[in-house]
Amino acid sequence: MCKFLIFDIYAKYMEKVYGFTHYTFFSEMSELALKNNSFDLSLGLADFDIDPSLKEFLKEAADFSTNHYEPLAGSPLLIESIIRYNSRRINNILLNDKQVTITPCATFTLYTALKCIVNHGDEVIVIQPSYYTYGPSIVLNHATPVYYDLDNDFTINWEKLKDCISDKTKAIIINSPQNPTGKVWSQNEWNQLYELIKDREIYLISEEIYDIYCYDGIEHYSAFLHQGLKERTFCIFSFGKMFHSTGWKVSYLLASEDLTARFRCHQQYISYSANAPCQYAIAKYLDIFDPYKNQQLMQKKRDIFNDLIKETPFMVEQKAKGAVFQVANFRNISQTMTDIEFSKWLTVEKKVACLPLSAFYNSKQNSDYVRFSFAKNDDLIINALEHLRKNL
Repeated sequence: MCKFLIFDIYAKYMEKVYGFTHYTFFSEMSELALKNNSFDLSLGLADFDIDPSLKEFLKEAADFSTNHYEPLAGSPLLIESIIRYNSRRINNILLNDKQVTITPCATFTLYTALKCIVNHGDEVIVIQPSYYTYGPSIVLNHATPVYYDLDNDFTINWEKLKDCISDKTKAIIINSPQNPTGKVWSQNEWNQLYELIKDREIYLISEEIYDIYCYDGIEHYSAFLHQGLKERTFCIFSFGKMFHSTGWKVSYLLASEDLTARFRCHQQYISYSANAPCQYAIAKYLDIFDPYKNQQLMQKKRDIFNDLIKETPFMVEQKAKGAVFQVANFRNISQTMTDIEFSKWLTVEKKVACLPLSAFYNSKQNSDYVRFSFAKNDDLIINALEHLRKNL
């Protein structure tokens, strides 16, 4: 409860000073699920264990001299492992050690990347629906968020996006695979984005924290692979999402040597470095890690969820292509409730927790959709959907 009290105090501060209210939904729905003993499919936190090998490497770290600060750039052991790992991707990314920085988490990395490039009066485009931290990170860096809403089928209307770009635009934030829609950017979409900004000084912050979770034969294509975008891109990845170990707080950034130097200049005064023992453990584990196994695990969970939700009144209009979330239309169940009211009703009365899609918009007060997480034990997914089948 103390954790949620702190979150609520901060949320009220952000609402009063900056007008941001969205975080309360995330904390409130999780609280409601706990209070009402509901099946919690609201948050993307995995409820299953990490690989035992990763645990063993963390135990091994305690026996080595890994209890002090690592260098600003991160553990050299981990940086070399990251370079090797990215070279093994199907869409392989070739790197040197001046393009990789270890960071405490993705949210920190996005905030610090913005600090490298924006000034008072600059604008940063956010594609919605989007994660709740983007807008506050922009405002706390004294810039202005400009929100572009995806079309109803969650595709990009390039002319509308173009209309959001002005002489004040300094950056665009992209998330692929995207939370909450499961959309995955293709190489062609990166090409189209480049055509929009190639003649302007506009940077790209590409959050790719669900990179290994692409389904149905889709391969992740990083913005860092695009030759036109590479020199202007901050590309963010998360070991917490890869290994279901979000509490370890270790992520990494790929950027050009110039942008990396800028980033490290700011990082040294904010966090300096990330968790040292965890860096050691991840470095050792990354060399034996098979991302295909984790991808197959999560695709199976997605498929279980989607097979079972067909037996309820919910409508899944697009099966998630990536990430760990499924958006579903609830209007067959209620035509009158807002998505916030519906999410609370489903959590309290029907004992299955979800999130309203409007929580992923800056000013949208309602939608026809809710978001479920399938990054859960199979039994939880099955029991939750069976409960909905019987009670809706």
